[in-house]
Amino acid sequence: MKPWLNVIGIGEDGLLGLSEDARNVLNNCDIIIGGDRHHNLSEEITAVRLTWPSPFNALIEKLISLKGKKVVILATGDPLWFSIGARLNHKFLAEEITFYPQISAFQLAAVRMKWSMADTEMLTAHGRPVEQILSFFQPNQKMIILTSGSDTPNFIAKLLNERGFGKSEMTVMSDMGSIEEKRFYALASGWSHTVPKFNTLAINCIGSPGAQITTRAAGLDDSLYEHDGNITKKEVRAVTISKLMPMRGALLWDVGLGCGSVAIEWMRAGYDCRALGIEPKKKRRELAMKNAIALGAPKLSIIEGSAPDALDKLERPDAIFIGGGFNQSTFDICWRELKPFGRIVVNAVTLETEAELFKLKETQGGELCRISIQRSEAIGNRTGWRPLMQVTQWSKIKDAW
Repeated sequence: MKPWLNVIGIGEDGLLGLSEDARNVLNNCDIIIGGDRHHNLSEEITAVRLTWPSPFNALIEKLISLKGKKVVILATGDPLWFSIGARLNHKFLAEEITFYPQISAFQLAAVRMKWSMADTEMLTAHGRPVEQILSFFQPNQKMIILTSGSDTPNFIAKLLNERGFGKSEMTVMSDMGSIEEKRFYALASGWSHTVPKFNTLAINCIGSPGAQITTRAAGLDDSLYEHDGNITKKEVRAVTISKLMPMRGALLWDVGLGCGSVAIEWMRAGYDCRALGIEPKKKRRELAMKNAIALGAPKLSIIEGSAPDALDKLERPDAIFIGGGFNQSTFDICWRELKPFGRIVVNAVTLETEAELFKLKETQGGELCRISIQRSEAIGNRTGWRPLMQVTQWSKIKDAW
């Protein structure tokens, strides 16, 4: 099959910055699709011009109708780095598409900052909830962030200040590579710049005394969550997440979501991990969503209902956590829907559910363990150990066949 769909990255230097192959494709194409900025950068080329349709599915439908013509999509920088390329790859065959990358905003910003890209987190807040970058707020962490417009740096400065990172150094670069290129610098605590809409943000995270320090590894302190007492304790959560094994793009079912702690830390552990939480109680669903936004997992999806009925017709998961409401019917559906190589973990604190896990061990194999935790507490003017409720845990990895 001959490629007919060409995706060309273009920078502020327009046609001058394109490779000879990319220019030849543009000169001989029938249709160019892009935003106003892209069209302005390539206005010398004669072709039918189309602007980005909205929503994204409308673009796919339009492209399908153009199949057979020589089509060019203009994108900014590298089309395969937080851009349209990955989404097109899900809709069209690889043989149909050719990519012509340009230097990305990440590369340009790293050069301007003189930062090693290997030591810098490359993130995007473009078309995504800004809160998802919260899990990267750590002392001495460098970040380069694609923004959604002129207001994004203001919002990020607010988040940094709220979490005790007001001393962080913020640099906004706009129109990189053009004669209009500008740079804006300030500490997060004093950020007040009005910046152009098209910009990229670099942050050198610096914590102040009392800053909220978290890690993307599982086991956040319980005090960071709002809950009604129904929370998987941090030590048990760390063990649970390790057995669920977060992986890029993987989907978790959290059956019995509670305040959302397991689903949230699953999503924090991998930048594009996804989670579906199933929870019948409205108050707990509200707490879980509030926690998800506050802790950097704003894309948590929550479904009202109880297992097993609420599990019908959901996207098949890569991992399943059952933390409440376990029964054999729920397990049967979960096991059936779990993908090959999928991981399932069931936690129990009652004797009745523990007995069910013993049966699972007999019929399904897997691993059965009991987790006992004691925390030190003041006893008068001395200190002693206070045991938490024991958790019995059953887990298994599903075979590939």
